[in-house]
Amino acid sequence: MREAAHALVSEHPVPTEAEADPAPGGPAPAGPPVPAQRVLRHSVRSQVLDALRAALVAGELVPGEIYSGPALGERFGVSATPVREAMQQLALEGAVECLPNRGFRVLTRTARSLAELAEVRSLIEVPVMLRLARSVPVATWEALRPAVLATAEAAAAGDLPAYAEADRAFHGAVLSLAGNAQLVRIAEELHRRAQWPLPGAPRVRRADLVADAAEHSALLEALIARDLPVVEALVREHFAGA
Repeated sequence: MREAAHALVSEHPVPTEAEADPAPGGPAPAGPPVPAQRVLRHSVRSQVLDALRAALVAGELVPGEIYSGPALGERFGVSATPVREAMQQLALEGAVECLPNRGFRVLTRTARSLAELAEVRSLIEVPVMLRLARSVPVATWEALRPAVLATAEAAAAGDLPAYAEADRAFHGAVLSLAGNAQLVRIAEELHRRAQWPLPGAPRVRRADLVADAAEHSALLEALIARDLPVVEALVREHFAGA
């Protein structure tokens, strides 16, 4: 997928099983071309999952198209097994659907579904951040500056998958201060779903990423200052523009 977001190159790729996994009646559809990339033997499934998630965010996995495990495995330089395992995880996350003997179809998003996700995220995160703003000490907020900087650097580079990852990391770091692991898990899943683009949507511009990253910086300053009205306004605006 994108080398800037995932350093997955290996001199010792796992042999492909593309020829050993044909679908009955002929080969499974490969889907539109996806940039080839090879992955390390260590934690292959995890790295394939990360690369597929990045491809979803970048729009390289096309909504409505069908992709086969063997075909994607050949492009990654791995067997079909870790690809299928990663795709099954994406199916649990609502990104794809499994098609027996065919592969996986990338699900199509709608503007309404994204708006609903933004509303749910706002209902969860706004009250939590307001509560944290009242109680978390300044030193703890200051420790989150590297997370804010990571979003700014990814935005400046125009690296959408890297920005998506840094964006989730910042929100997760803030919410983790509430001490509720279930909250963090649910919020991260909603956040990830909100990052998948609409079909046919224009490519996200670097300027949009930079503006979004600037909101993180402003939010952190408001949290440090315990400026509750500004915290609430920034979080709601952030979701409205997501």
